[in-house]
Amino acid sequence: MFVLLAFAALLAAPVWVIAVVVKLLSVVLPGRRSDWGVRLLRWGAGMAAAAAVMLLVMVLGAVELSDHESRSGTNSSPAPACRDAAPHLVEHLVGHRASYLPPAFDCVLEDGTTYPGSESYVWLNGLVVTCAAVSALLAAGGRYTTARQTARQTRVPDPGTPG
Repeated sequence: MFVLLAFAALLAAPVWVIAVVVKLLSVVLPGRRSDWGVRLLRWGAGMAAAAAVMLLVMVLGAVELSDHESRSGTNSSPAPACRDAAPHLVEHLVGHRASYLPPAFDCVLEDGTTYPGSESYVWLNGLVVTCAAVSALLAAGGRYTTARQTARQTRVPDPGTPG
């Protein structure tokens, strides 16, 4: 199931990139609305969250695909991901472990130690966490800015009213 979602995320990624580029161009060009800062923070938070979800789905799909490859076919044992990651350790492999939280595909050696089936899981997991943290920070910044603007409007009396 994650593999199909990963393909959908791969198709959605270029659309995400185009949307980010168009939004950044609209910020740079003249003629913006007066409240563009808060809107940009909220939009950025949403896009960072979307990036985190797309990356997470892609890495989950990669784990599921590696797990599937290790269980089916004539050339499935030891797992192809383990053979490709460390060809010199193939004779010491006894199995593999697929983990979905955090996403990882680890190869198990005779002595019980493990090594990752692909180094990409480490940096993809890091990107997911980074995008989620950026999303949370942008959302907090948008909330803070909105609260600050509301407080400023409440304190400043209307110039048209007699004092």
